[in-house]
Amino acid sequence: MTLTLISHRLCPYVQRAVIVLQEKGVPYERVDIDLANKPAWFLALSPLGKTPVLVVDGTPVFESAVICEYLDETFEPKLHPDNALERARHRAWIEFASATLNAVGTFYAASGQAAYDAAATVLHQRFAGLEKTLGSGPYFAGDRFTLPDAAYAPVFRYLDVFDSATGIDFMAGRPKVQAWRAALARRPSVRAAVGPDYAGLLRSFVIARPSVLGALLAAQAPDGRELAA
Repeated sequence: MTLTLISHRLCPYVQRAVIVLQEKGVPYERVDIDLANKPAWFLALSPLGKTPVLVVDGTPVFESAVICEYLDETFEPKLHPDNALERARHRAWIEFASATLNAVGTFYAASGQAAYDAAATVLHQRFAGLEKTLGSGPYFAGDRFTLPDAAYAPVFRYLDVFDSATGIDFMAGRPKVQAWRAALARRPSVRAAVGPDYAGLLRSFVIARPSVLGALLAAQAPDGRELAA
């Protein structure tokens, strides 16, 4: 079986698929494309024109949740629980992760202060909801790394880049979420999901937008220090 992952270097949904592939130790080829200039061969594989797409022996599979489910059904170790109700619960929280990624996108794209503040409030609410559902950790389902962990790791990676510029502590009063975020950041599969240039590329991407966060990031040096006036 040959696997090729069509990806974009900043796509958080690609990160989910990479994390699952890494957890399972499955050999694959990764091909990065420019979503601003999509090649015709990619559009022929991806009906929605989005990444990731996993090409399995020539057959394309699209949508990150579907890709992760396919990989979990095909390769060991299993990252879903055996119990059907618990699997359903995990899938529901993966959907919540997708909604949280959408909220992050709204946050970094907000062009006015009111919209920025409103988006920050939504993110606070999302993390408050997670705090209530998490157990003793270190992962979503306790000691076992599961598919929700792969879904939320890209959310926290955004904050790793944005935190120092925003001055907003989304983890305040949420010790379980904070501990989970730290545990995911240490996970080798999570660390391998992006290249060493990820933070710089993300900063440049947001700075290029006419947004509140873009202006905040532009006022910082790449290492997070505030630039002199």
